[in-house]
Amino acid sequence: MSKILGIIGGGQLGMMIAEAAKKMPGEISEIIVLDPTDNCPAAQVGTTQIIADFKDKDAIIELANKSDIITYEIESGDSDVLKSVEDKAEINPSPETLKIIQDKSLQKSFLQENNIPVPEFIEIKNIEDVRIGLKKFGMPAMLKARRDAYDGRGNFKINSEDEIQTAYDYFKGQSLLLEKFVPFTMEVSVIASRNTKGQIKTYPIVENIHQENILKETIAPARVSNNIAKKAEEIAKKTMSVLKGAGIFGIEMFVTQDENVVINEIAPRVHNSGHHTLQSSETSQFEQHLRAILGLELGSTKLIHNSVMCNILGDKSFTGEYLPPNISDSGVFLKMYGKKISKPLRKLGHVNIVGINDESTDELLEKLQSLKPKMVVKPYN
Repeated sequence: MSKILGIIGGGQLGMMIAEAAKKMPGEISEIIVLDPTDNCPAAQVGTTQIIADFKDKDAIIELANKSDIITYEIESGDSDVLKSVEDKAEINPSPETLKIIQDKSLQKSFLQENNIPVPEFIEIKNIEDVRIGLKKFGMPAMLKARRDAYDGRGNFKINSEDEIQTAYDYFKGQSLLLEKFVPFTMEVSVIASRNTKGQIKTYPIVENIHQENILKETIAPARVSNNIAKKAEEIAKKTMSVLKGAGIFGIEMFVTQDENVVINEIAPRVHNSGHHTLQSSETSQFEQHLRAILGLELGSTKLIHNSVMCNILGDKSFTGEYLPPNISDSGVFLKMYGKKISKPLRKLGHVNIVGINDESTDELLEKLQSLKPKMVVKPYN
């Protein structure tokens, strides 16, 4: 019997989950999204929308009353409220899993307790704790918000003692942690899935390139040794086995100078670095997420084409309506998210450049460079 799917968050990730769900009519009959933005991206692909904040208790209860199963595309939902409505709808990943991951300190402590490598860190209760931590870790070090931070917005790299007060004030009283800086050679991620029956699968490791802490490009597969690829896969599988949450998880990692791998952070949802799977893989991360939370057999994670994903970000010079890029080429797949307003570095869409004719990664990167002038977002007027 097909189910009604509820999604907390109706941005681009919710949009692409909804599009995948519409290709599974025997499993999902209706999709409802909870999002504060009227006509959010997910609402534009034929979902029903509840317009409310992600943490609105009454809205979450309404979503639970109308849904058979709930998932999320943003980890800002209230895990305690979600826990309270488990008798109304199945929720995956579980509220317990969400609660651990929402708080970076809880997340890193949990991983540490399970012998999964993370950078050294301490909790910060006052500015004196920052000074103590810097004496322990040295500089630079990363001051981070424990909750409600993504795309680098919750990070401040402290390079000198002169920056301590500025860094502390930046967070305006948020709960914090201080993390030892990892001099990494590469940022990578593994998209991992676990279904409700405990089956675990991982996609091949990918390489991530950031611009001002926002993901700009993903290269699949990552240009790493077999040793690093194997370590990352083992860490991802162990993480999924101890977390026990169902769904897709984006596990971001650092490759260190001595060829080790440590987890930076985990997202309990489909992930920007998995967008390439829409065209590069036998099963997209969005279909896989649905298969996982519905308790179906997980699909193949085989990478069938080399691929490069590039985010289309809002130009830093303006805020307002914009002209979407016009890109058309063999092996190039443009996906715009239907956001009406461009803001500096806002994610407006992405391009997947796929080696459908067995092009090498270097050839795909060359193609990306030639296309970049067409990917600039310009004002509508």
